[in-house]
Amino acid sequence: MAQSGAVYSQNTVGYVTLSLPVGFSMIANPLNAATNDLASILTNVPSGTIVYTYSPTAGYAPSTFRTGVWHPDQVLNPGQGAFILLTAASTVTFVGQVPTGALSQPVPVGFSIQSIPIPVSVNLDSTNVTGTQLLTPGNGDIVYEYENATGYTPHTYRSGAFHTSDFAPAVGQSFFYLNNNTAFNWNVTFNVN
Repeated sequence: MAQSGAVYSQNTVGYVTLSLPVGFSMIANPLNAATNDLASILTNVPSGTIVYTYSPTAGYAPSTFRTGVWHPDQVLNPGQGAFILLTAASTVTFVGQVPTGALSQPVPVGFSIQSIPIPVSVNLDSTNVTGTQLLTPGNGDIVYEYENATGYTPHTYRSGAFHTSDFAPAVGQSFFYLNNNTAFNWNVTFNVN
């Protein structure tokens, strides 16, 4: 039966599924859920899973999933990253709205965990997403890519590009960023339409 009328929304919703191995992985929440707390975005993980967020001033803050509850329940917003330690290989699905508009996240001096603030996978120094360079680091800044099986691969920024090898973080993947220069905001404008 046809319905008279239509409903329109400015929001684009979606999902991102990650297949993660036993042990450590670096993840990022690529979508905006209602609250972005671990209880809302990481609901299907095995008991004993630990998520480690990181702050340059406070260090690591662990949250453990036990008996269906996160202890403590932390927030992981789009653009933020974390380590996840899994007791069994798992599939994690993020569901929410695609971040759009003018987005900004701080990149402090020293180490921080970052991710691309929009759900795309491109080289960090790409100009394909918004017509401008996605990330504008300073000479000597280093991105540390982490893979469960091989550990860290450093990518150093020199003379306008990352060297060592190209690095295009997957959607839902985070990385360590070593800012050797001054603090800045990573600004991206992204519109789906």
